[in-house]
Amino acid sequence: MAVTPAQLQVPPNCDLTLGMVCIDKTEPGRTVWKVTAHERFANPAGTMQGGFVAACCDSAMGASVVTSARGRHVRVANAEMKVSFLRPVAPGAELVCEATVVGGGARVAFAEATLAAADGTVVARASSTYLVSERA
Repeated sequence: MAVTPAQLQVPPNCDLTLGMVCIDKTEPGRTVWKVTAHERFANPAGTMQGGFVAACCDSAMGASVVTSARGRHVRVANAEMKVSFLRPVAPGAELVCEATVVGGGARVAFAEATLAAADGTVVARASSTYLVSERA
């Protein structure tokens, strides 16, 4: 499906590819996601590739920034991101990613994410700066 600049596809193709499902977006600036670590995203060592982990965090944080816009129709672009990989993730692992906007204003937002295994063990933390712009 082609998306014109004025449209916003929800959920976006990246979330569909990763298998991410938003389970909570009731609080502006905070989202919670579930994802199963599919083996197609594993690295040669048999654990999840860092890009998969980073993409999960990025999607969750970006969605949190959108929900923080409080009635504004915005699009967001990641300007920079830092990810700390704390534990390896095995294929098949059930993961939960919680992302929160921690600061910013009308044009810039700062967000953080925690990616954890189903038992609560944190496997990664991320932080990012997003540029926020109005969309038609």
